[in-house]
This record gives sequence, structure tokens and C-alpha cells, in this order.
Amino acid sequence: MSDLTDCDASATICNGSSCVVPESNFNSILSVTLNIVLTILLAMVMFSMGCNVELHKFLGHIRHPWGICVGFLCQFGIMPLMGFILALAFDVIPIQAVAIIIMGCCPGGTASNILAYWIDGDMDLSISMTTCSTLLALGMMPLCLYIYTKMWARTGTIIVPYNNIGISLVALVIPVSVGVFVNHKWPKQAKIILKVGSITGALLIVIIAVVGGILYKSSWVIFPKLWIIGTIFPVAGYSLGFLLARIAGQSWHRCRTVALETGMQNTQLCSTIVHLSFSTEDISQVFTFPLIYTVFQLVFGAAVLGLYMAYKKCREKNNAGFPESKDNEIEPKSSFHKTNDGFRPDEK
Repeated sequence: MSDLTDCDASATICNGSSCVVPESNFNSILSVTLNIVLTILLAMVMFSMGCNVELHKFLGHIRHPWGICVGFLCQFGIMPLMGFILALAFDVIPIQAVAIIIMGCCPGGTASNILAYWIDGDMDLSISMTTCSTLLALGMMPLCLYIYTKMWARTGTIIVPYNNIGISLVALVIPVSVGVFVNHKWPKQAKIILKVGSITGALLIVIIAVVGGILYKSSWVIFPKLWIIGTIFPVAGYSLGFLLARIAGQSWHRCRTVALETGMQNTQLCSTIVHLSFSTEDISQVFTFPLIYTVFQLVFGAAVLGLYMAYKKCREKNNAGFPESKDNEIEPKSSFHKTNDGFRPDEK
């Protein structure tokens, strides 16, 4: 008789030296846990974003929507089209093309609001654009995906999970709406929530990178094409957003705002939608793209901030040397110079 002690302790079927060991369910448990954590953290981020919306200012932009319309055209016109063009130009596989287009369809993130403050942008417009694009993504993201993924869906090489994406987007409207209500009723507490939400957003990216790296080890062999697309995409968004806003006759501070809102996407939303909507095999091929985009949108955003700060210092030096030229300032001091309490360091 064979010695059964040679078998693994966890074996369920043993026949001599041949044993069947049950498959480990560690990855499946980790995947479910990651999806739950991502959903909760993203809801907190969107809730904090709603806490930054002042209802009367938001309604004011809705009544005079020219700036928001320009932003809408950039967000759901330029970015999805640019994603489609890049996917075709670099001939990526269908699932990667869908992930790139999802990134292009995503609304602006809270990071754009913070940068808009530091470059003296129009804070009211920035927050209104982020809020509107988040709400409009409910219909525009599935529509853009339907239009731009047709060529791959028609051949049967990819199935876009519209139901899962739609459910994810509907779930986001609730925390944003609650956040707007909280800011309307308790504005002081809303500013604290906003700061917590900014930290939560950074934490969300870290969790996606670390836990996703464990789940999808093969995804760290990153396709060079995704690196290149992740570099070009945000730069194209910043540049084309600024150009379109200028063509539409927007002031310089509004052009800077629209540029940031166009190029700086809600990458946490993209990562969450990809995780909740696609199979493990598909995710392993696109997992890294939202992270690549995050890195480069922040790098180029920081570069824009650095250039603006250098320009501002030079202008202040010139004005100090010629006090009589104060009347010739490029941008008059208007409401966009006012500090937004949500992004102001605590005063001691």
C-alpha cells in the first residue's frame, strides 16, 4: 500500500503518489475585497467632491453655461476622440483600446480643482465643470463607448459591459448629490471633508497599485505602446482644451481652467470601472494604464504650475520696477483670485 503521508495535508484525493490539491482561492477573495474597498473609497472621493460645490454658484454657471459648454465639448468631444485616434494609431489590442477610450470619457477629477486654485484659475468654473462632467458621464460615457468601440465590438473581439459601467456611474451620482447637500447645510464641515477626500483619492491610487500588482503580476510587463499613449494623452488634453477655450473667446484664466479640466481625468473612476466591469484576464492587460495616465497627468500638471509660477514672478518683478505700469496688468483681479477655503492651508 502506498504511503499516504507523502501527500499534501490539504489534498482531497490521494491515489498513491498522485494527489489533487484544491485550488487556492486567495486571489478571488483578494479580488472581491479590492472591488469592495475601491467602491467605498471612490464613493468617499465623490462625496468630498460634492462637498466642494456651492449650490448658488453652480446654478449661476448653469444659467450662463457658455464656459461649461466649452468644457463639455472638450471633455466628451476632444478626449474620447483623442483616445480613439491614439488606440488606432498605435494598433493596440481591443481591450486596451476600450480602456483608453474609458479614460477619455471619464469626467474631471478633484486634482484639477486644486491645480486650478494654484494657477489662479476660475475656481467656480472648475468646480462646476467637474460636477457637470461627473453627472453627464452617466449618459455620455456609455454613448461615447458605443460610438468609438463599434469597430471592435462588431467583429466580436470584445464585449463592452455597458450594464456594469452604467451601474458604477449611477452609484456615483448619489455621493456627489449628498456632498452638495452637506456643503449647502454645513459649509464648514464640508471643507474638512474635502481635505479628507483629497487624501482618500491619493490612498485609492496607492491601493490600486499595490493590491492590483499582487493580483495581476503579469500586467507589470507593460506594453511600450501604453507608456507612449499615457504620455501623449494628457498633454493633448491640456493643449487642445486650452486652444479650444481660447478660440471660444474665453479669458486667459478660464482657458487655463478648461485646459486642466480637459487633461486631468478622474483616473480613480477609470480604475474602478475597469476592475468592476471586466474579467481578471482582461484586467491584467489594462490594469497599468490608469496608473500610467495618473503619473503623467500629474507630471505635466506640475510642469504647467511651475511655468505659471515662474511667469508670475517675472511679471511681479517687472511691475515692481515700473510701478506706473500697474494699470497694464494682463489679468485684472477678479473673483477668481479669491481663495477657496477647501484648498487653503490651515491658518494658525
